[in-house]
Amino acid sequence: MTEIIRAATVADLAAVAAVYAAYVTDSVATFEENVPSPDDWRARHADLAARGLPFLVADDGGRIAGYAYATPWRPKPAYRHTAEDTIYLDPAYTGRGIGSRLLAALLDACATAGVRQVIAVIADTGSDASAALHRRHGFTDAGRLTAVGFKHGRWIDTLLMQRTLPPNPAL
Repeated sequence: MTEIIRAATVADLAAVAAVYAAYVTDSVATFEENVPSPDDWRARHADLAARGLPFLVADDGGRIAGYAYATPWRPKPAYRHTAEDTIYLDPAYTGRGIGSRLLAALLDACATAGVRQVIAVIADTGSDASAALHRRHGFTDAGRLTAVGFKHGRWIDTLLMQRTLPPNPAL
């Protein structure tokens, strides 16, 4: 385990984009159908930083092994303490515990940022890996949305999972 979990920088975004691009074009793990541009990634990074939400990378000696970030769950003000998590790994780095370390660090950073509820929206791809990862970190099933996505010629369900974080007494 040589990977270091740290805050993402603008310099990391090209590697983050490369990790994500394969998921967009070749899988149903994301419902995004067009690969985000470098400008899209810079805007996302800047927006999360401005909101005080975490964007982390797993850095393996300068190679980005994966990333995780939290976005606002919904735009209405009453949801301001609820976030959705996102985690993607370079396929060459799966099965090494990096996703678990990224998720643990993300949850800690979310708690520090004042997030109380973290929602995971997991595409039903036929693999339970993401749901199992989230369950190991205290997420529980919150529901299923049936046939809400259509990508690569098929309808896809999403599993909703939720975890309550401890309150941040500094807020």
